Amino acid sequence: MKNLSYHEARLNKTRHELWGFSDYWNLSELIIMPDSVDNALHKCRLSYNGEIEVIKWEPYTPRTIRKIQRVYDDNIDYRYKYEDRDELNTLFAQRKDADEILIIKNGLVTDSLYCNVAFYNGNAWCTPNSPLLPGTQRACLLEAGVIREAEISENDLGKYSLVKLFNAMVGWENAVALGIESIA
Repeated sequence: MKNLSYHEARLNKTRHELWGFSDYWNLSELIIMPDSVDNALHKCRLSYNGEIEVIKWEPYTPRTIRKIQRVYDDNIDYRYKYEDRDELNTLFAQRKDADEILIIKNGLVTDSLYCNVAFYNGNAWCTPNSPLLPGTQRACLLEAGVIREAEISENDLGKYSLVKLFNAMVGWENAVALGIESIA
């Protein structure tokens, strides 16, 4: 399982902040891959409250993204990885003919529907310091020095030439770099 320590840290932080738990869940002990999961790429979905409710394994197929539509919501809050994605799905419905969305909150660039984003300025890849959800792949890339945080406003987008969308399922090496003009 990819970036397990980062998933574990986020899960335990969420359990502590939302429900006051101080015990530490070790995901490598809690998640056992069933025999039905083959060698194809799968996503493991862990639903929990105070306790684990469901662990599901689902085949994963990366989406093709060619065009990104800016959408706006100054009140959206997705700091925890919730199962309820109604607010995000409402924004995704505003994408027009685009394949993906870029969420702008209070003038700042945040994330896409399922991915964190990074922008290339000719020297470095920068990820917004205002993500809706600081993803596990993002944390890994920041720690490794592959990307760096920056305040990126919607007005700053013209300073960048490329954009990449990435998450735990779409690793940095597989994330397609699109020209900044792909953002409408």
